[in-house]
Amino acid sequence: MGCDGGTIPKRHELVKGPRKVEKVDKNAELVARWNYCTLSQEKLCRPIVSCELGRLYNKDAVIEFLLDKSSDKALVEAASHIRSIKSVTELNLADNPAWSGDKESIKGDKYDDIQCARFICPVVGLEMNGRHRFCFLRNCGCVFSERALKEIKTEVCHR
Repeated sequence: MGCDGGTIPKRHELVKGPRKVEKVDKNAELVARWNYCTLSQEKLCRPIVSCELGRLYNKDAVIEFLLDKSSDKALVEAASHIRSIKSVTELNLADNPAWSGDKESIKGDKYDDIQCARFICPVVGLEMNGRHRFCFLRNCGCVFSERALKEIKTEVCHR
């Protein structure tokens, strides 16, 4: 029944320790960063733009953000550095031939491979899934892996 005087509480029963910090799944974080818009949290769809920090956005979400400044504080923090449409660059992305995301009918019986990326590097063929670094050229918007840019050693677009 308890509280009859026969029990002596131990220290671990009286003192609560610090709570364990919840760890974020790194794979889920990479999928969210490379497949979803930073502003609207919707799936990335063309035209896709990027800021100087390397975050990916849907172009229509950036335009809506610039027109409507009275939105959430979380959105303002995510894109406070974007002052105009000139501060983002529209990206020319190469499609991955192995990706079959929207091509198949979705009935719920399909396995979605979240590691398979929608876009690849046109030079080396690395998937753009967050495992490898990617760079874009600000003047033309072409996207390449960092490994390809090191191999070619040029600053002009070779597409």
